[in-house]
Amino acid sequence: MSVDILGQVSDVSDRVAKRVRHDFRGPDSAEELLRHLARVDLSERVQAAIVLYAAGSVPKFFSALQEDWCDVLVNAGLEHEDWPVKLDRELGELGS
Repeated sequence: MSVDILGQVSDVSDRVAKRVRHDFRGPDSAEELLRHLARVDLSERVQAAIVLYAAGSVPKFFSALQEDWCDVLVNAGLEHEDWPVKLDRELGELGS
């Protein structure tokens, strides 16, 4: 896990981090969950699937971290070839 000088996790894309901060608003919840996401070597697609599947539920987030990544993609609806379009729709387009 890498953390910058402001304590921000940098192994999670900006748009996934933004979604985590939006969905998990409890005190310190988002930053803790971002640290957990950064510890696992997963693509943005799988990290986003964990967040989307959890839909603001901390127990579902931790459950998804333990699941096979293929199951996580299915549970989040990101298993098909159109996943980039769905990801852009859910998180915003890259660079926006």
